[in-house]
Amino acid sequence: MSWFFLILAGLLETGWAVGLKAIAEKPNIAIIAVTTFFLVASMACLTLAMRNLPLGISYPVWTGIGSVGSIIFGVLVFNENLQLGNIAGAGLIILGILLVALNSH
Repeated sequence: MSWFFLILAGLLETGWAVGLKAIAEKPNIAIIAVTTFFLVASMACLTLAMRNLPLGISYPVWTGIGSVGSIIFGVLVFNENLQLGNIAGAGLIILGILLVALNSH
């Protein structure tokens, strides 16, 4: 269950990062409320994951999922442009997450 909570925490992190961008562009109470929900839920899931997973595994995987998710949403929702370096960097983050996760057992 710890890995489930960790992955969910990373996905929820993406949600609040996207929410922060939306607030920056056009703040309103509904977006602030949803962003706050994602933030609190992400932290709660990360806390649950850390009950059984080490900090050195949990935190990098959490931020990595959030980082890659934010890149994807930036392109799809906010029409941000990706350069080759951005794509390579995201690929390295994914590789790093996999290496950390595979070596955690």
